[in-house]
Amino acid sequence: LVNIEIQLRKFLDFSGSNAAVITNNFDWFGQIRLVTFLREIGKHFSVNTMMAKDSVRARLEDREQGISYTEFSYQVLQAYDFLHLHDEHACRLQIGGSDQWGNIVAGMDLVRRIREGATTYGMTMPLVTKSDGTKFGKTESGAIWLDPKKTSPYKFYQYWLNQADQDVIKFLCYFTFLTKDDIDALIEQLNDAPHQRAAQKRLGEEVTRMVHGEEALQGAIAASQAMFGGELSGLDDATLEDIFSEVPSSEIEQSELSADKLLADVLVEVEVFASKGEARRMIKNGGLYLNNKRITDDTTKLTPEALASDRIAIIRKGKKNYHLLRFV
Repeated sequence: LVNIEIQLRKFLDFSGSNAAVITNNFDWFGQIRLVTFLREIGKHFSVNTMMAKDSVRARLEDREQGISYTEFSYQVLQAYDFLHLHDEHACRLQIGGSDQWGNIVAGMDLVRRIREGATTYGMTMPLVTKSDGTKFGKTESGAIWLDPKKTSPYKFYQYWLNQADQDVIKFLCYFTFLTKDDIDALIEQLNDAPHQRAAQKRLGEEVTRMVHGEEALQGAIAASQAMFGGELSGLDDATLEDIFSEVPSSEIEQSELSADKLLADVLVEVEVFASKGEARRMIKNGGLYLNNKRITDDTTKLTPEALASDRIAIIRKGKKNYHLLRFV
């Protein structure tokens, strides 16, 4: 709960007369006896109604996967959560993804049945889905986390930057507080010059700033530019590992930095080049870069100054062929 609150403090106010509250439903479920729960709460649920829910019916029709009793009864537990929050915190509105509509309605019905005269509300939002139509979530692959330890600001920014043209405007409406005029201008830019990806860049900036702050956003932008020949200074090991996570890499003993070796020779040893002749020709033709800075002399030696961060150096051959050197 502490970690959840740390993340939500960026969006919610936990102080004052209308402070946000985080609760743990084990605090009330841990105290209730099963027989008591079935007698006092279970009697308000019709199995026929529960089975008619879209989410349940779809699973029942799936002969291979089916539905477990735990999943089937989940709507009863979530409904009781709403009842408890209604009684203890005067909660009248439950918000969730569109796949939670059945569970939310079950909670509204339970409050209506047990608390005569009570009025509650439910509101759902469209799910964010991946390109294959499946939803994002902590149990799904490719989940995007608010915690920077799980999804770094760089990868978080890249996720929004890589949205398809057909999705980006929708996400600008979902996840930012841009005005209609701002979004209309981005729609115009998207139609006139889609290759500039102005809408995606604005989406990445707005959401990353909101979740991780201005400093992290600027770091993510700098990291993104690094992949296209931008400045690498100031980026730490973790960020460089993130940026170049999908390029070939090699581990080198850190003592090699003070072994008075030619850079070209070391690159042959780790198979960046097939031969010293190939390495020299690449340098002569101006195609070898160390930390995005061109190497112009084939007698350049490998020294501690070759590091872009504490223990990483980035080699580039030509425009796009990167190789990460990790000194251990």
